[in-house]
Amino acid sequence: MAYEGILLGMGNPLLDISAVVDEEFLNKYDLKPNNAILAEEKHLPMYDELATKYSVEYIAGGATQNSIRVAQWMLQIPGATSYIGCIGKDKFGEEMKKNSKAAGVNVHYYEDENAPTGTCAVCVVDGERSLVANLSAANCYKSDHLKRPENWALVEKAKYIYIAGFFLTVSPDSIQLVAEHAAANYKVFMMNLSAPFICEFFRDAQEKVLPYVDYLFGNETEARTFAKVRGWETENVEEIALKISALPKASGTHKRITVITQGSDPVVVADGGKVKTFPVALLPKEKLVDTNGAGDAFVGGFLSQLVQEKSIADCVRAGNYAANVIIQRSGCTYPEKPDFN
Repeated sequence: MAYEGILLGMGNPLLDISAVVDEEFLNKYDLKPNNAILAEEKHLPMYDELATKYSVEYIAGGATQNSIRVAQWMLQIPGATSYIGCIGKDKFGEEMKKNSKAAGVNVHYYEDENAPTGTCAVCVVDGERSLVANLSAANCYKSDHLKRPENWALVEKAKYIYIAGFFLTVSPDSIQLVAEHAAANYKVFMMNLSAPFICEFFRDAQEKVLPYVDYLFGNETEARTFAKVRGWETENVEEIALKISALPKASGTHKRITVITQGSDPVVVADGGKVKTFPVALLPKEKLVDTNGAGDAFVGGFLSQLVQEKSIADCVRAGNYAANVIIQRSGCTYPEKPDFN
């Protein structure tokens, strides 16, 4: 099977500015643990404060890019993955390009002349992360870039396409183009709920693309928010996963499979009207470094097996393996080679 360019990701490339902070810092900027939000005016001073007062690490991030990097690492096949998104023409943008190339991902960034490269403050307290994304250039992605022959070629080559829900805030028309292409060409199109605020405030955009989604990922909080917004009177994650998988589909080529992670609780998979749960290997508390990128890593591990046409059980096992590796390290980083078999 030809693996070159088999998996394409499209999303918001952000440079993670990661630091261990304290409760006081979270309170000062009105942040909740284990949450992801977009930066407002009141959050803007925190980026400088992090960089000057704390010991920070810079890591090429953004949800989709993390998942694609992890899938590439798990596959160990040069050029198996591609990625599209928007960065600025600045030192953070250069850092991002260097980082992604080193990871073996074929990146086609749109470089915006005016906006700086997007950043994400990763504030870690007791291993739990709180994310504040300042999209900047990532917010400037235009579907014109996607339509350029050299970029559309990546879409045509890919058999699997993954986009995190965060991109709904930036370029829903780009998502729609790719989703319709996937449905028309029997490809597998996948998305992520990504954050409670996406389910709440970008429901219309989410609703429009949902019929095209063959695999929908998310965590238990996002799944419950998705259900609440739709007036489903249940908090039961298994029930919600089943209901999501039964929502209407644009094409009958693939059924929809819903995959919900629940931290250290079992992964819930709704597939063909049935629910299966898969246990997660528990990690002793002292080995937990930070949870940033755990969900993204799970998806990356899952996709690395899916593109090889492995069973759902193998995909989940790989997802759990990748997430387990990531939470024992700072940020979404990994050792040189995986030892997954």
